[in-house]
Amino acid sequence: MTARVTARATIALAVADFRERVRRPAYALFLLAAVGLARLAVPPADSGWVILDVGGYRGVYTSAWVGTATALAGALWLTMGGFYLVRDAIGRDERTRVGQLVAATPLRTPAYLLGKFLSDFLVLASMAGVLAATAPIMQLARGESGAVDPVALLLPFATITLPPLALTAAAAVLFETVPLLRGGVGNVVWFVVSLVLLIGGQSPKAPLGGLGVHQAADSMRAALAAQGVDVHGREFSLGLTSVARPLRTFQWDGFSVTGAFLGSRLLVLLPALVLALLPCLWFARFDPARRLTAPAVAPYEPGVTADSGRPAFRTTSPVTPSTVPGVAPRPGRASRRLLSGELRILLQGVSRWWWLVAAGVTAAAFATPEPATVLPLAWIWPVLIWSRLGTQRVEYGVEGLLGAYPAPWRGLVAEWAAGVVLTAATGVGPLVRMAVAADWPGVGSWAGGTLLVPSLALALGVACRTHRVFQVVYLGLWYLAVNGTAAVDYMGAVRTDGLPAGPSPLVVACLAAALLCAALAVRTARHAIR
Repeated sequence: MTARVTARATIALAVADFRERVRRPAYALFLLAAVGLARLAVPPADSGWVILDVGGYRGVYTSAWVGTATALAGALWLTMGGFYLVRDAIGRDERTRVGQLVAATPLRTPAYLLGKFLSDFLVLASMAGVLAATAPIMQLARGESGAVDPVALLLPFATITLPPLALTAAAAVLFETVPLLRGGVGNVVWFVVSLVLLIGGQSPKAPLGGLGVHQAADSMRAALAAQGVDVHGREFSLGLTSVARPLRTFQWDGFSVTGAFLGSRLLVLLPALVLALLPCLWFARFDPARRLTAPAVAPYEPGVTADSGRPAFRTTSPVTPSTVPGVAPRPGRASRRLLSGELRILLQGVSRWWWLVAAGVTAAAFATPEPATVLPLAWIWPVLIWSRLGTQRVEYGVEGLLGAYPAPWRGLVAEWAAGVVLTAATGVGPLVRMAVAADWPGVGSWAGGTLLVPSLALALGVACRTHRVFQVVYLGLWYLAVNGTAAVDYMGAVRTDGLPAGPSPLVVACLAAALLCAALAVRTARHAIR
């Protein structure tokens, strides 16, 4: 193929893939999250939460400050969370056999990978575009400045937000071509890697300017000094943090874009392209002998799970009175059998090594002086298993078959109960220690978290029909709770004077019930439509 034809084919592939993705429910959910992020980046003047803090000061809500704050928030959160939305493009091509059709064309591997990279970047850039469109609305809503400057608003998005999103798009392509990183393990690995990149990217010594934070931070400190504020010891803070009192304001007119700064931002695209094209060294172009993923199989047949690569479900079961037509089982026994079956389905394929680590975490709870410090570790280990709740019937193509069950709410409740059993089992060590120490507030927080985690997993799984949404949402909540954000502490990890500082266990339990009802409503509606 000539270079011009190859370029046209690559662009056509990227655009077609982009159009297919924007029709998904998960994309709409992420767009709503982007709108919420823009609101969070420009909080009310009396808010106790901020994203951008310059040593106790913030800029007046002008176009320059609102655009920069929103762009920095987008660079921070879209880099981490956007990965989970755009990944699985290559795997989807193989599952739908589109990849085999593409492989039969003259389109070469570099062009295919580049098309996927461009598609990923377009999806992420569209989310940044929603942030940029929401920024002037937030500026006018806050009412501190009515003069909208389009250049001051949009320039930070072009120089700060888009470059790291290119790296995220490239990483999504790379992870899909590495067997170990293709499933849920890759989702957890990216969470850790992105945290390291985002924290390290705020350093003045970060390669290629990192996130571009240093340029804006220096300009803000210079503006503070020019207005008579002592900037010595005042730290620049980026991220969702709580403040004891509202931040004081100063006037900031934006940072100047120098040639060196602009060049460093453009250079970020080079490592992104290298990462996106690196799989050319091993990508098999959908060769059946070297499959990217296991063939899709239905549950209740010998198969392979998406995350573990081990047998998924089996159908054979002995004929008992409960399975003989015309012989109705007792209600209690039927419920126990249904729960037992859902628990086996949820845990099928989990390796013995997973159980050994879970047992080690439980043992650590009996060896540490503070059992509440072990609970976050115990409740991050099962994240890949929790994410199966509400998604397996879709991923294995049996939603229509199971939808014929006369009372779908029973199956959903049993699936939720299986998740509760798993959550309780993995957190039993801290529970026993807190009960022995008569830490009843901690036990109450534990009970609330035991109900909330499977409810959240099931609700997101049923609504979004993919395990990735729960993984990114839960990892974010867990990270905030571990880092002392009491408002989202669902497990009692944040303590004040020895007592849980988070929401009341009753509030957490009510939220869990609301999520369970939402999951039931969505599944019932889909069942009625079919």
